[in-house]
Amino acid sequence: MHLRGLSATSRRRRAWAATVAAGVITAGLLSGPAANARQDPSLTTMSIKSPPGGANVRVLLFYGSAAAGVESPLVNAGIEAIEKIGLSGPAQERFAVEATDDAAVFTDATELGRFNSVVFLTGGGDVLDPDQEAGLEAYMEAGGGFVGIHDAARAEPYSDWFTGLIGARPAALGPAAVQRATVEVGDRRHPATKDLPLQWKRPDQWFNWVKNPSGAVHTVARVRESTYQPGASANGADHPVSWCRDYDGGRSFYTGMGGTVSSYDESDFRAHLRGALLWTTRLSQADCKATIDANYRAERLTQANQPGQNDQIGEPHGLVAAPDGRVLYIGRGGADSSQPVITDWSNPDVGKGKGQIHVYDPKTKKVTLAGELTVFGNKGGGDELTKVEEGLLGIELDPSFEQNGWVYLHYTPHSRLNRDTQMAERRVSRFTLDPATDKLDLSSEKVLLKWPVQVHSCCHAGGGMAWDSRGNLYIATGDNNSSGFSDGYSGNNPQPSYKGVSFADARRTAGNTNNLNGKILRIHPEPDGTYTLPQGNLFTGEETDEGGGRTRGEIYVMGVRNPARIFVDRTTDILYAGWVGPDAGEPSATWGPAKYDTFAVITEAGNRGWPYCMGNKQPYRDRNLPDPSKPLGWYDCDHPKNESPNNDGLVTIPPVTGNNVWYSPQGGGPDYPRDANGIPSYKKEEATYRLPWLKGGGQAAMNGPVYRYDATSDSAVKWPAYWDGKWFIGDFYDADQPRNAVLMDPRTQGDGGLPVHSETLKKIVPIGNDGIKNLMDWKFGPDGALYVLDYGRGFFTSDGRSALWRVTYTGGGPTPPADQLARGAQ
Repeated sequence: MHLRGLSATSRRRRAWAATVAAGVITAGLLSGPAANARQDPSLTTMSIKSPPGGANVRVLLFYGSAAAGVESPLVNAGIEAIEKIGLSGPAQERFAVEATDDAAVFTDATELGRFNSVVFLTGGGDVLDPDQEAGLEAYMEAGGGFVGIHDAARAEPYSDWFTGLIGARPAALGPAAVQRATVEVGDRRHPATKDLPLQWKRPDQWFNWVKNPSGAVHTVARVRESTYQPGASANGADHPVSWCRDYDGGRSFYTGMGGTVSSYDESDFRAHLRGALLWTTRLSQADCKATIDANYRAERLTQANQPGQNDQIGEPHGLVAAPDGRVLYIGRGGADSSQPVITDWSNPDVGKGKGQIHVYDPKTKKVTLAGELTVFGNKGGGDELTKVEEGLLGIELDPSFEQNGWVYLHYTPHSRLNRDTQMAERRVSRFTLDPATDKLDLSSEKVLLKWPVQVHSCCHAGGGMAWDSRGNLYIATGDNNSSGFSDGYSGNNPQPSYKGVSFADARRTAGNTNNLNGKILRIHPEPDGTYTLPQGNLFTGEETDEGGGRTRGEIYVMGVRNPARIFVDRTTDILYAGWVGPDAGEPSATWGPAKYDTFAVITEAGNRGWPYCMGNKQPYRDRNLPDPSKPLGWYDCDHPKNESPNNDGLVTIPPVTGNNVWYSPQGGGPDYPRDANGIPSYKKEEATYRLPWLKGGGQAAMNGPVYRYDATSDSAVKWPAYWDGKWFIGDFYDADQPRNAVLMDPRTQGDGGLPVHSETLKKIVPIGNDGIKNLMDWKFGPDGALYVLDYGRGFFTSDGRSALWRVTYTGGGPTPPADQLARGAQ
């Protein structure tokens, strides 16, 4: 057999190979039985020291092929590249490389045990006999490292164990041509990917996989199929290309890249291989467990309510975690189905319900009903002139909650309902919670902010709240309008009204600079229960434009429809929001886009478009008077004007900022060809779906958190560092709708840039009737676990499936253990 050393050139390798082929075995080369000498595997035992290799780090590069005498041009390129990798970088990260095409090395325990990691750069096929495979298996069981490159996935085609080692097998009908494609690098911490571009554009031969390994392996990079021709056996939006996992006692890394000679001259690809080798040789640690589904546990924390009571949970509508681990969650106002619902406006108790605040204590695992607010919000189901989405809508804790016990609630008090005009009052109030009893002192209410809302027609109340690091409170309000009178499109019909108040024209609310509905407000609460306005809001409230008195200084974001959930990442003070769209099931060349549910990264005050534009600035058609059933011109997203007769704000409003994520029943990120004036065609057959990993149908966007990993926490259940900085977006429903963690590009996110990478969460935050089917809110607690509210299985009620859940990580820390690092912790 022949062994290729560190400094051998291609010419020297060929001479060496010829010498060995002539039967001259050079001293110091690996020895062992001939590669074709097959023995009974039951008679072969291997005892390899654990872990293999040592501080004098060595890598064995095996390039044996099932095709005798045939050596791929990739071999020399790969060996030279890996040799140079081993000689580069800091001294403590360097290693020696020895190469062979003789599989007999795998039956020599002494020699195999010298190597910290094994690299397979093979041409595929049955390259190991049973004893040799048993030797490789023994090597991994002892704690060895393995790196497979490209065609290594074709090796040992009849071995289930080797399939597990690699992680996946190439599909027979994959594309053979070299194509340029974009690789999404989702793991920003693994040494193999942390220094790579977020979007890595490169040529290679791209495999399709017989079975997608995602969820069984930890995928560090994916190839974006929309950027090349993947062929008939394509894997879709989730197309892994590089992954790793702890396997059978050792560490395995595989990349489907490296199918071209030029790959090995590419500095980024060498960096990729280098990081894989650092981990598999035990020169560095890495987490290759973070996206393996089996490493997460979803546990229901609350039980079903006792009959006729709400002792465990109300109609789930929002949650927040206290610094000590307690979770406070609210019920909007709908009761269980056994309770009466009053819809008659002549009855003083019309819509009267209980907005409930519960506290879950993880120390006792007990639930306390902290308090109940009498709200307007219990009219049951029905059409938009019957049902209502008001009630107890949002909850937040004061930044100094541990000291003052202050709880902020966003709600619609029944006592302020005007049954004659069918108007109500929305308010944000501060209450005090007694930490000893977990009871809310209702007499402690301080009303910070209040404003009128029409309640003749449902819906879109919003409700989310969040703090930034500077003590500013963000308050999400819905547009408080019906889109049922505009065929589910723009919600801009100016005619329907009740006693002088329009209920189907979102230009009165979301598009109005002088109205607090359809907005995300930002205020700075003061200790005395008042508030001041921070600098940087969209308006000061003192603008002199168009005569003055036409703006509200509380507005940070306008043009949102129903932002039930918002989140502020206090590390960056960036606002993340999601809102529900209208009801049109398909796009219309007359009226505009279908219903888009939307998510946005909001880095500064602005206008997000509703009801003029949606998605990436796709306009609706105006339908102003005299006949709102007939279209007028298209709205101008860059120069919008509010010319509604129901507008009491500015006519000239801020330009629209495009959003990052939008989806319809047809797919994610629908986009269309545009004419010379920038108007999309809105023809389904011409649509391009820029976000193929999501889809809608029935849809209700539920924005989630940005995870921040706490390295100082000793929590045994916290999610791993892999998720740090990833944004969680989801939907109330759980079929084709999103439940994903996405990675944004900081350079483009504030201007509507698309996510550069997406990871499904549907098996980690489990969907289905026995899982978390109707996701209503989700936030990380101080323990690093994810807390999730499942709404239940019926609308406007609480039922036996309404529950608080916790999703914890059980995979353990990075590998190898610190005491097994080849040269100690760096």
